[in-house]
Amino acid sequence: MNKEQTSQLSNLKKSVAPYEKNDRKASIRQLINTLGPLVLLWCAAYFSLSVSYWLTLVFAIPAAGFVIRTFIIFHDCTHGSFFKNRRANDIIGTITGVLTLVPYQQWKKSHSIHHASSSNLDKRGIGDIWIMTVDEYIAASPMKRLYYRIYRNPLVMFGIGPIAVFLIQYRFNVKGARRKERMNTYLTNVSIVGLYALIVWAIGWPAFLMVQLPIVFVSGFLGIWLFYVQHQFEDSYFENEEEWSYVMAAVEGSSYYKLPKLLQWITGNIGFHHVHHLSPKVPNYNLEKAHNNTPPLQKATTITIGTSLKAIHFRLWDEEHKGFVSFKEIKARLRNPKVSSKPLKVS
Repeated sequence: MNKEQTSQLSNLKKSVAPYEKNDRKASIRQLINTLGPLVLLWCAAYFSLSVSYWLTLVFAIPAAGFVIRTFIIFHDCTHGSFFKNRRANDIIGTITGVLTLVPYQQWKKSHSIHHASSSNLDKRGIGDIWIMTVDEYIAASPMKRLYYRIYRNPLVMFGIGPIAVFLIQYRFNVKGARRKERMNTYLTNVSIVGLYALIVWAIGWPAFLMVQLPIVFVSGFLGIWLFYVQHQFEDSYFENEEEWSYVMAAVEGSSYYKLPKLLQWITGNIGFHHVHHLSPKVPNYNLEKAHNNTPPLQKATTITIGTSLKAIHFRLWDEEHKGFVSFKEIKARLRNPKVSSKPLKVS
């Protein structure tokens, strides 16, 4: 990358700085129009149990959408962008973390690492989805290849993943966690148990499970899907440390997920992921403004619901040809290493 390109990228980051200012009234409005409907939809799902479970699911699915929207508030709090006051971010972040089953301090730390190393092939493993390169996969043992194939299987990633991550993984502290992080995880777990116990006491555990389980699963599935497609798409960006650029990783390694307006609102504008990675301090309600008023950002890779489905077949990153490949296409290389000189394309 030459000096001119470096200067242009640096100026791009400066151009979104005006949108980093949060608006307390807008943040409070978002809390109300997110948590209010979530509670109402949860109650509607419960009362509909006496009518039809299909009707319960009709209420549970949009409730899951508002859990995603709650998570975006939580997400902004971890970046210190939802409120100007740090303590306010920590309090609201912890509360929304209880509602979304994610410990605030634990996720804040891992997510900051994700932002600092996104698309960096030499710094994978924390706060991201596991990606192996073609060469790593070829050099791996049969057991590691099998484990990776199971991990990347859509049924595992999007079916078992929501339960494994949100109900199990986040209940434990990571190795080496500091006291503040450990205590916040304990507080989150105790609060979840207390909240759930109170609801079970009020309505009974069968009704609670019939309402809460589909909400947790659908919101977890959607959350993992959003994170997956916003970094794994055609023409994505991955580089080793010596060639890696923070701004390039943001603009080319994060997609613009163009969703219908209702879904864009429900997901808290997180589809403007390239803007968010360029400047995490931009609150979610300013992401679209930053995108619309910064012409270079409009050149980011745009994906839609339809085109994003191709990402299901993305399995390995081909460093030589700068693109994703499927397991099916890599079999030829495993049988005959000489074919590695031939470009691979995801079907």
